[in-house]
Amino acid sequence: MAAGDVTRRASITAPSMHRRTSARRGSLVKSTQASQEVPWDIIDRCALPIVLCHALAVVLSTLLNVLHLSTVSVFTLFLWFAISITGALWFYHNLQVTAAGKAVLVTGCDNVLGNALARRLDDLGYHVFAGFQSKAGNIDADMLKEDCSGRLHTLQLDVTSETQILSASLYIVDHLPEGAQGLWAIVNCESWCALGELEWVPFSVVRRAMDVNLLGPARLVQVMLPLVRRARGRVVLASSILTHVAAPVRGVHAASLAALDALAACLRRELKPRGVDVVVVAAGEYTTGSAWLSEEKLLEQAREMWKRLSDEQKGAYGEEYFEQALRSLEKYTKGADADLTAVTRALSDGVTRTFPLSRYTPVSPREKLKSLLAEHMPRSLYEGLYND
Repeated sequence: MAAGDVTRRASITAPSMHRRTSARRGSLVKSTQASQEVPWDIIDRCALPIVLCHALAVVLSTLLNVLHLSTVSVFTLFLWFAISITGALWFYHNLQVTAAGKAVLVTGCDNVLGNALARRLDDLGYHVFAGFQSKAGNIDADMLKEDCSGRLHTLQLDVTSETQILSASLYIVDHLPEGAQGLWAIVNCESWCALGELEWVPFSVVRRAMDVNLLGPARLVQVMLPLVRRARGRVVLASSILTHVAAPVRGVHAASLAALDALAACLRRELKPRGVDVVVVAAGEYTTGSAWLSEEKLLEQAREMWKRLSDEQKGAYGEEYFEQALRSLEKYTKGADADLTAVTRALSDGVTRTFPLSRYTPVSPREKLKSLLAEHMPRSLYEGLYND
């Protein structure tokens, strides 16, 4: 829906006459443009060791010169250390587990990200249990089952339903691959994206966001953890870079995922002695794109929120401000479906790597810079620089 110089865009509080054509959700649609993704996981893993290599080179060179044992330069020692350490880390980083006989539960396969991940893991040879919030009559579930191997099972699994979580656990126990000690990994891709300034969002929507993004995954992990402990596997949780970067209109969504991040950090320390890894994949808004948002859903949410506001609230904010705030998110719904390669790679790395990172950030360079500044720059300077 483009805005011209003469024709005003359709109001966000009125029914839209445009419908965005999207590709079949069951397939991973790659962008024709080059992906903005940078392998931050490799950079993060190598950054500190390389800094330590330089410090060690300075100390060792000084010691050798003081003792008159050698006149080797700091640069020479640093280069030798850096090449050795980088090579060792590259080998360490790329070690992968054997997929044969390992089962993985993927939730949120109704959305394009979970669906794409289930397909990728099936291609890699894992036994996949694909959870759908609504499986009955779901064409995506039928197509996923048809397109993948016989190792893939589709499940009815709403993470907010205690009954469905328990039923799924019983089904998984009965259908584990032969010889498997338990469930190798849980990957939670389920997400509820609640948008709007806090005063606009109905409390029922706030509660729903917390149920889907925090309480549901927490209960899912509680129920499935005995199976994961037996396999000494891992828990992989999809999150967002928004947990580190404050932004208007996204407060409820960011808050629920920030709570999930904190839970994951504590869970990681609890499960480390038991050989279970906990991985968080904090994706960016640009990299996930329309995996979470569509223009149609955005307008639908906006119209519903506007109807619920009181006359006083409508007068205080004004329709123009309200529309502008929600329209600021349109950039994430424009064009073809986002290239999810970076996010699915990070999620699958959490499952397949022998030594996964505790946190992956498949984000654009711009988002990575913004998150680093948010974490390390004085708050007053950061908020002056990013006054959005």
